[in-house]
Amino acid sequence: MRRQCALACAAVLTLIASLLVAASPAQAAVGLRVSGRNIVEANGSVFVIRGTSHAHTWYTTQTSSIANIKAKGANAVRIVLSGGRWPANGVSDVANVISLCKASKLICILENHDTTGFGEQSGSVSLDAAVDYWISLQSVLTGEENNVIINIGNEPIGNNAVTPGWTQATSAAIQRMRTAGFQHLLMVDAPNWGQDWSFTMRDNAATVAAADPQRNTVFSVHMYGVYDTAAEITSYLNAFQTAGLPLVIGEFGFDHSDGNPDEDTIMAEAESRGIGYLGWSWSGNGGGVEYLDQVTNFNPNQLTSWGTRLFNGANGIASTAEECTMCGGGTQPTDTTPPTTPGTPTASSVTSTGASLSWPASTDSGGSGLAGYNVYRSNGTQLGTSTTNSLALTGLTPSTAYTVYVRARDGAGNLSGNSSSVTFTTSAAPSDTTAPTTPGTPTVSGVTSSGASLSWTASTDSGGSGLAGYNVYRSNGTQLGTSTTNSLTLTGLSSNTAYTVYVRARDGAGNLSANSSSVTFTTTGGTSGGCTATGTVQSQWGNGYVVQPVTVTNGTSPRTSWTVTFTLPSGHTVSGSWNANVTVSGQTVTATSMGYNGTLGSGASTSFGFQVTRPNGNTATVTSYTCA
Repeated sequence: MRRQCALACAAVLTLIASLLVAASPAQAAVGLRVSGRNIVEANGSVFVIRGTSHAHTWYTTQTSSIANIKAKGANAVRIVLSGGRWPANGVSDVANVISLCKASKLICILENHDTTGFGEQSGSVSLDAAVDYWISLQSVLTGEENNVIINIGNEPIGNNAVTPGWTQATSAAIQRMRTAGFQHLLMVDAPNWGQDWSFTMRDNAATVAAADPQRNTVFSVHMYGVYDTAAEITSYLNAFQTAGLPLVIGEFGFDHSDGNPDEDTIMAEAESRGIGYLGWSWSGNGGGVEYLDQVTNFNPNQLTSWGTRLFNGANGIASTAEECTMCGGGTQPTDTTPPTTPGTPTASSVTSTGASLSWPASTDSGGSGLAGYNVYRSNGTQLGTSTTNSLALTGLTPSTAYTVYVRARDGAGNLSGNSSSVTFTTSAAPSDTTAPTTPGTPTVSGVTSSGASLSWTASTDSGGSGLAGYNVYRSNGTQLGTSTTNSLTLTGLSSNTAYTVYVRARDGAGNLSANSSSVTFTTTGGTSGGCTATGTVQSQWGNGYVVQPVTVTNGTSPRTSWTVTFTLPSGHTVSGSWNANVTVSGQTVTATSMGYNGTLGSGASTSFGFQVTRPNGNTATVTSYTCA
């Protein structure tokens, strides 16, 4: 949720050819999964999301909200998390949240809020960085496929063009999640602060769905001011229904700074079409959108008018939500019946290091559903797994005979009999001396005191060994990192330091491309000595913006107070502030600590925020801060 969104007017809805291509039916995944346009549980029961979002990362002590949301009738809760843009939610914290969701028999939709407004809002991170966060939590997520949906990144692109664009970045993030071993149902948000007024998600959803090897991704649109008429809402929902693609309304409200969404139509259409919805949000809103709180001060006995409408109104949560059958409304049947034996595999596209296999599919009648296939060499060594009846083998030895067979597996872990075998021989290793093409000039975003996000135009490779990835170097030749995609989040950098970096592509034979053109950026101030202050523009609109948080970080010596000064652009005035005493002299603003947030230990931090009014059409914002 962007607490106040600056959005261009919606383009005319037009169905394009890619959206008319029917999506492949979901192959049986583990746990919650996509089946056509629906979300289904492991036992095949259709699950329609009805719930709200809870801003956990800002209010980690309000964990009772999870049970309170359940008590209002919800069957799901979307949990706001952060990997470090805001107070970070680590392994133990997330494990506790999941356990609370399970105790309340709620599907737990975990979302990474750090991506909000990437390319437009300072401090936001790429979807690639969001995947890094999910991988850091993998130990507590694995095994929770029946209970957890992973919303990879909230509103991952603002209104500005970024490289890679939404389609490429989202596809790559999904594929990284699958390569890392995640079998969860994935949820992906639209660009344009989630509202997709450019119809980028609508027109490219089929491509992104096909990029998921498990075909287990659901799309999420956020409906605020762009969707202020019934015609706009029904047209957008019709597009996904016609394409046979799964969609949820991942956020919506009854009002917003960018317009007045038609919540009555949103809820009625979602109910009639069997589409999930999640209202924004339980409590704790700020930055001028406090009216979106559904209860006052996290008190479940004080429903606001918006909360009353969402939970108890027509087509509301209380009257339409059905509890998940695998988390308390029912039990998973015991399945001891293995799938049928797969057909004999055939081999094609044999190279020196790989081959493509396909085979007639198995069926499963035991109740847990067909989960996928294991491919083995004749000596019993497992060569790979697949959720479909095909697999591209890689990493094979050149000039070697392989005899392979396939076994199907179901959701209960039962294995079928061995298929008949097929034998193929890999070719001799090719000699590749051709380097990849030179990558494009890197661009920089999300610069902090210790890191930055880089992206660049991809290279190609024609030598035969294939493009393997990229190395990122500092101008002195020091390697700063590697990536298998055309983006990289740098970490561990020094504060207040200029970095000139370039990129080289590498192929499977180890050949390196020429150096890309360089880009220079400077990390922000560190925390030694006194203190530093860094502001994030949380939201902006035609004649104003909100800066939240301004993070004040102490240096090495404890302090009992702090003072932050900054200069407003010409014509700008402060119209509100919180968590600081603010005075203004001309265009100079001085913010001093309150009685409760002035005492900071070594390296500790706190924050405040403010709202600014500016001339209509002026796009300037406050960009620098001084702390003492």
